[in-house]
Parts: sequence; structure tokens; C-alpha cells
Amino acid sequence: MSLYVDEYPEEAKVIKATFLVSFVALGIGAFFGLIQGLHRTGFVRVLPSTDYYTILTGHGVLLALVFTIFYLLGLFTWAVTRSLESPLPNIKLTWAWFGLTTTGATFAAIAIVAGLFPSLDMSADVLYTFYAPLQAHPLFYVGLAMFIIGTWMAGADWFLAFRKWRSEHPDERIPLQTFMVLTTMVMWYLSTLGVAISVVFFFIPWSLGFIDTINPLLTRTLFWYFGHPVVYFWLMPAYLLWYTVLPKLSGGRLFSDPLARVVFVLFLLLSTPVGIHHQYLDPGIAEGFKFIAMTNTMFLLLPSLLTAFTVVASMEHGARQRGGKGYLKWLGVLPWRDPAFTGMALAGLMFAAGGFSGMINAGMNINYLIHNTLWVPGHFHLTVGTAVALTMMAGAYWLVPQLTGRRLYSRPIGLFQVVTWFVGMVFMSNAMHRAGLLGIPRRTAEPQYQSFDFTATIGSVAELRAQLAIGAVLLFLSVVLFLFNILLSSIEDPIEMPVDDRIPAPLSGASGSPVVLDNLKLWTAIAAILVILAYVIPLASIIRDAGLFGRTVAVPVLIDGFNMLMGVIA
Repeated sequence: MSLYVDEYPEEAKVIKATFLVSFVALGIGAFFGLIQGLHRTGFVRVLPSTDYYTILTGHGVLLALVFTIFYLLGLFTWAVTRSLESPLPNIKLTWAWFGLTTTGATFAAIAIVAGLFPSLDMSADVLYTFYAPLQAHPLFYVGLAMFIIGTWMAGADWFLAFRKWRSEHPDERIPLQTFMVLTTMVMWYLSTLGVAISVVFFFIPWSLGFIDTINPLLTRTLFWYFGHPVVYFWLMPAYLLWYTVLPKLSGGRLFSDPLARVVFVLFLLLSTPVGIHHQYLDPGIAEGFKFIAMTNTMFLLLPSLLTAFTVVASMEHGARQRGGKGYLKWLGVLPWRDPAFTGMALAGLMFAAGGFSGMINAGMNINYLIHNTLWVPGHFHLTVGTAVALTMMAGAYWLVPQLTGRRLYSRPIGLFQVVTWFVGMVFMSNAMHRAGLLGIPRRTAEPQYQSFDFTATIGSVAELRAQLAIGAVLLFLSVVLFLFNILLSSIEDPIEMPVDDRIPAPLSGASGSPVVLDNLKLWTAIAAILVILAYVIPLASIIRDAGLFGRTVAVPVLIDGFNMLMGVIA
């Protein structure tokens, strides 16, 4: 038996490069998060509050886009080549998309960090959502465009590999991991059209001075057309690991291949036509369309519930293979000392909690209570910050040895690291959710309104701030431990078999599911129709009311703290 690096040495180099970029972004983004947590709570302030928005933008972009998507690029390359049992058809194309995405991410990062140095006359303090009328330097938008195009090229690389495989296996079912990659990329192609149009045709010309005004509601709607499905673009790598790797680590096999395929098809169909639920308080969008978005969002609970059933059933099967007994005692025989398993399992548990807070976000009337409060980043940190990030770190403990031929430096450090992340996020997310219920705002360096005091029903605001600060410190410590462990693992002496990388066949295979599930053209067409039905009329109404380019001039970001705060709230 040989490792991945032995069978696919060129692809392993690309994956290691994507992971390197991903982990560098994780380290910098986590450091920015520590600065935010300590600044906002008032415990330690090393920067003026005007620079808080630079740090906030860097934290969001580096973690929510660069860390997650570069990890996805590496993981999906591994999944396609491993499941198709074939190298990528054109390694030059592979290195080309890596180079383009890396260059684009670097450009965006330079524009953001330059905001800390006023003498450079360059900044991008527009936050992760980069809403107009806040305007960033053109380099930021150009970097985003390059980054998106690079991901499109990566998808083309994987589809070409699949086409080559299909020509050699015309009557076989698509291997599950490749099926997951392809459906995710179809969703990505469909959903990134909105942000690509917004960046290329509006933001870049606007930042260069070619057009004087912009339509904020139009570009905001185009962002959220992309902004919600990008959450599932982050989640799908975690789902791929939960469905195909976590059962193996549990000691068993995936419970149902057909259910996994159904879940990915449902995400393809349902993830894009729901973005308007982020705009319940936006004027200019009819309440009827907001209600439709809410209804569609509730349907997304179905694939999440199917995932919970399938993954837990797979874990139970593994536990019973290990000798587990009873209704719940089987949980005790799972490999809790394995950091890869424990990290993924804890991430899944936290994702369940995030699902409950997400239902609050999705409901129109109750959303008014928590809109633009700390509740929202509390939910975000449960889903992307834990379900995705913790799964990716835990998965790296199993994947990196396959890519390097070296064993993990320390399983105890890895175990302590994933538990530290879980505990830190419990503190942080609990504080954020409770603070959100009090109305404490998000996206502000100074969370206290003038002439108004927040009053906690249980505990105190000071206690919530302490929890948030403790959580930030623990999460940063966890990232340091992770990077330390991965770095030392990469310089260990090579050994013949550092990890068992075999993935057993599911209990219920693909042959038990309808062949129509593999009809990607059909599901793509239906997904496109659903997007058209959800967005054509609202977008046409927005353009009719304010024009294609609107009448709003730019708001510079190199301004004093009060005006910055007002711009962010607007």
C-alpha cells in the first residue's frame, strides 16, 4: 500500500502549496481576531479605534475567504484524484490556478494591511462584506476578481479530470468524493456570477473613477446572491470530510452513499435562491420576496438534518464495530484520543448549535430582534468558525501525513488544540449570542452607544466581555498550537506508512440510488431556474427605482472614527 504522495507526487506538491497559503492566512487572521477581541472588550488596546476596521476587514477576508477556500482547493484536488484514481490531466493548469488565486489573495491582503499605514494612501477598510458606499482601493477589487477567476479555473481542472475518467468509465457511477466536488463547483459557478458582476462591472470602474456613482442596494443584493451560498462553499469541504473520512476514523463505514448524494444535490438547488434573507431590513425589496427567501431558507434545514442522521449513524456503526453497546454507551468507545476524529466530532456538535441560531436569523420577524447585533457573528463563529475551521484543522492531522510521508508530530498536542478551540468557541459564541439579545451591535470598535446602558437579565455586560476576551485568547492559542504541530510534522523523518489512508466502501453503495442523481446537467438547469425565479424581478425593481449605477457617491475610508462608525452602520 502506498501513500497519496507516492501515487500523485505533482498533485501533492500543489495541495501542500494550497495548505501553506491557507495556514498562513489562518495564523494572520487569528492574530487579527485576538486584537479585535481584546480591543472591543476594552482589556488591551494596541491600536486606535479607526484602525480597528482594518483589522476587522483583514480578519474576515483572510479567514472567511483565504483560509477556507485555499484549504478547499487542496482538499478537492486530493478528493478528485484519489476517488478517480487518476492524476489531473494538465498539471500546468493546476499550477496556473494556484498562482492566480495566490496573487489575487495577496493583492487584496496588501490593500487591506496598507490601511494601517496612512502614508501609503491605500486602504480597504470596507469589511468582509465590502458594501458600497464604502470604497476600497482598486487593488482590493482586482485581487478579488483574480481570486474568483482562479477558483473557476480550479473547477475546470476538476471537471476535465472527470471528463477524462468518464470517457474511460462510461457506465459507472460518479465516485462519491468526485460527485461532492462537482456539485459544489456547479453551485460555486452559479453563485459567484453575482459577486463577479458586482466587482468587475461596478466596483473596479467605480474605484478607478470611471463612474462617479453606484447603486448600493443593487451591489448589496448581488453580494448576498453570492454571500449565502459561499457559506456552503465553505461547509462542503467539511461535509466531504464528515461523510467520507469521519466514518473511517470512527472504525466503520459511511452509512449511506445515496443519502450523501441527495444532500449535495439539495445544497446545489437550495443554497443560492435564499440570499435576500440577509436583507430583511433593506428598503427597496418587496416584503413578498423576503418571505419567499425565508421559506426557501427553511428548506435548507432538510439536508442539514439528513447529514446529522447519516454521519451519526456512521459513527455509531464504527463504535459498534469496536464493541460499543447500548443506546448511548457506544459513544464511549469512539477514538476520542485521535485529534482528527475528536476535532471533527466536536465541530459537528457545534454546527448543530449553529443551526438553531441560524433558524433565528432566517425568520423575518424574529430577525428584527438580532439584526446587526453580536448575535450574527456569534452564529457565524459557530458555523464557519467551528464547523468549518475546526473540521479543516482536524482533517489536516489526517491529510498532511499523506502529503508528506511524515507522521504527525504530536497527537496529544493535536488533541489539546482541538479541545481548546472548542472551549474557546463556547465562551465566545455564548457571549456573542447573549450580547446580541441585549442589542449590543456588531462591526463597531466602540460597542457602547452614547447615553445608553445595556442591561443583562442574567449576568452582566462585563461578564460577557470577559467571556469574549477569554474566548479570543483561547482560540488564538489553539491556532498557535495547530501551526506549531503542523510545522514540526513537516520536518519529521519520513516513514513508510505514517497514517492509514484507506477509505472503506459505504454500507449502502451508489448502486442503491437512482441514476438520475448523477445527472449534473439536470440539477444545474433546475438550480439556474430557481435562481432566475428568485432574483430577476427583485433586481429589475431595484434597477428601475434607482438606475443601474444609482446616485450614491463614494465614502472614503480614511476618515475619523465617528464618520467611519456612521458609514459602517449605514
